[in-house]
Amino acid sequence: MTPDPEFSVRRAGPDDREDVYPLAREQATSFEPSPAGFATSFCVLISDPNALVLVATEAQTGQLIGYLLGFRHETFFADGPVGWVEEVHTRAGWRRGGVARALMLEFEHWAWEGGARLVALATRRAQSFYEAIGYEDSAVYLRKLAPE
Repeated sequence: MTPDPEFSVRRAGPDDREDVYPLAREQATSFEPSPAGFATSFCVLISDPNALVLVATEAQTGQLIGYLLGFRHETFFADGPVGWVEEVHTRAGWRRGGVARALMLEFEHWAWEGGARLVALATRRAQSFYEAIGYEDSAVYLRKLAPE
């Protein structure tokens, strides 16, 4: 991936937890992540070989400006692995500046390198962005919340 002079994308490490948490809270619409739950999940996810947490940082200050969480898993329908993007979020002042595109390209590279046959995601607010970077409408996303 060609680095952007304004920001860079890399795999998240343990030191990124405190900076990713506020962005994850901004991203959440159905649930509100707790600091303790997030800390546990973050630790598990950054060490899972089938998960990828990426962060984008501003070149001059090193400030975290975006993140992506995605997975690679086996499927029957694709006759092999697929990549699934679970979360992508960019800090408000950096939207429409190529950050999400760079995060997606890095995730795609990781997924293809691992043999993924396709990369997919669900979106509520950014369909036009994903279509602009080559994704097509393919399914309806349904969910069922766990009983309380």
